Amino acid sequence: MIEVRVQREDFDPGAEIERLHAGRDDVGAVASFVGLVRGGAIAAMTLEHYPGMTERQLRRVADAAAARWPLEGLIVVHRFGRLAVGERIVLVAVAASHRAAAFEACAFLMDWLKTQAPFWKREETRDGSRWVEAKAADDAAAARWLEE
Repeated sequence: MIEVRVQREDFDPGAEIERLHAGRDDVGAVASFVGLVRGGAIAAMTLEHYPGMTERQLRRVADAAAARWPLEGLIVVHRFGRLAVGERIVLVAVAASHRAAAFEACAFLMDWLKTQAPFWKREETRDGSRWVEAKAADDAAAARWLEE
């Protein structure tokens, strides 16, 4: 099972993870990541995207992970719209027979989503709003998968 969703509404990570492995005896490991809007100087974040294009690109990244590791399933849920501090932005959950594949595929998916997913992020701060620029550290994290 490969599932990719882009949605405005929140999601329940526990329910998504349970659905990923429920009734499966071939799953020995589930690795997951939940990204949140962090606070500090940020009051909220707005994520924009192009419907259709975004889902296709996320599916390409998910298919690449499934082709690279022996996975039993994966779920990617990414939200858009205005999100307040502490709200969930993204879930990546990967099921595999063994933990190494689950951990590696989860890290790969997040590294590539940070650089390849067509979302535009605007942070709201006390001083106004600003578009979030790409970070060299995110590009370097994604590039490590090209070397392997």
